[in-house]
Amino acid sequence: MISVVILTKNESTDIGGAIRSVSFSNDVHVFDSMSTDGTQEIARSLGATVHERVFDNYAAQRNASLTQPAFRHDWVLILDADERPTRELVAEMQRAVATADADVDGFRLRRHDYLWGTWLEHAQITPYYTRLVRRGRARYVREINELLEVDGRIVELQAPLNHYPFSKGIAHWVAKHNVYSTMEAQLLASGAATADASLQVALFGKDRGERRAAQKALFFKLPMRPVFKWIYMMFIRGAVLDGYAGLTYSTLQSFYEYLIELKRREIMHERLLNI
Repeated sequence: MISVVILTKNESTDIGGAIRSVSFSNDVHVFDSMSTDGTQEIARSLGATVHERVFDNYAAQRNASLTQPAFRHDWVLILDADERPTRELVAEMQRAVATADADVDGFRLRRHDYLWGTWLEHAQITPYYTRLVRRGRARYVREINELLEVDGRIVELQAPLNHYPFSKGIAHWVAKHNVYSTMEAQLLASGAATADASLQVALFGKDRGERRAAQKALFFKLPMRPVFKWIYMMFIRGAVLDGYAGLTYSTLQSFYEYLIELKRREIMHERLLNI
């Protein structure tokens, strides 16, 4: 009843575990950005259908992954290679799609992020992600930290989707977020990152995704944003309760914000020099 699409780029470390975690599905697709590390070969050996596309931007790649494969089923589970649906979530998803009302086009999953085997229960800022959608009824917008827009109603499921963002080590996480920070800085410098800033929507928006977008836009307007984020994660969200893993994750996230701000300032400085 559920097809699966897994997006990859040199994911030989994780792709095997990802495919095995969705063994409930008879329609697993790997949508690959021209990997060179054996990802495609591993995927095929485990029975997945492999598709290739040259990467241009995150939203376009994800949208292509929802339209190019010929899915067998009406519902599609979207996964990254470092994510694993739990048995409880698999059972809950199967029940959900079997009984979904006609106006429901998506399900929002509760993701659990892990660092060194520790669930970042308090440090994780955004636990909900829309990842199970009705085919042809969803699309991604925004090039970085993409937002999935769904035509109909979205329902939240409760069982966890486990996420292992540090499965390839701290250095890989830092390298990836170095790329992300450049893209975020460009959006921030252009004004696009704060276009959705609205306190009313941030507090009272009709949808969790809409509220989150407005909250993020408002956050980008804060002075001393990296320091504020560290304090917020550690003592307001309670990352201190997650121990050393919580401290580490909060510090990495604050450093990420610092990189965004440094790069934004660099962009603005270069613009002034070119006037």
